[in-house]
Amino acid sequence: MGGQACVLYGAAEFSRDTDFAILAEETNLLSFSKALKSLQATCIAVPPFERNYLEAGHAIHFRSQHPEAKGMRIDIMSKLRGVEDFNILWERRTTFELQEHLIDVLSLPDLIQAKKTQRDKDWPMIRRLVEAHYIQNKLNPNEAQIRFWLQEARTPEILLSIAQSNQQIAEALSTIRPLLKEILNSSLETIQLHLNAEEQKIRALDQCYWIPLKKELEFLRHQK
Repeated sequence: MGGQACVLYGAAEFSRDTDFAILAEETNLLSFSKALKSLQATCIAVPPFERNYLEAGHAIHFRSQHPEAKGMRIDIMSKLRGVEDFNILWERRTTFELQEHLIDVLSLPDLIQAKKTQRDKDWPMIRRLVEAHYIQNKLNPNEAQIRFWLQEARTPEILLSIAQSNQQIAEALSTIRPLLKEILNSSLETIQLHLNAEEQKIRALDQCYWIPLKKELEFLRHQK
């Protein structure tokens, strides 16, 4: 669900770790523990690797000591802000074939939703992911793709072009994304201002979401 997923979707990103969304059920956590053991990976921070912390929305961090993956960091989560439950994510996952291996990643809409955080680095990646998808499909898009671009595009030129060509769809989606009401008669500079304001609101939501989780982490650090 992290940088490697972005690469597979065509938006290159340098990543120092591997992020996984996993199902927090006992049998699955047991399987994951075996995988960690084979990687000689140990938990490197709080919280500890326990189901209740995953279900609360925490990330758990590991470091591999296996010679073929030495130093690789592994981060896992089971619950993400604003993202559907794992079973739904799994149903609509995308599977890529890479060197004869099948790689399951979050669907593109779910990956973008997971990237809507308070972190500076995530917002340019959202923009690149949608741009890559638009470039790949713009010649003959279906309605689902058009709706996706209108809901998630962060490039003023692309957003304005799609809205002008699909005014009825843009109007219908304006209840979900209010800035769509404003862009048809706006300059690119004004559209960028609307996008910036939208981003700041979502960042603030993410900050509020993490306040109680950070307090819990602080408590665990002091205990440790």
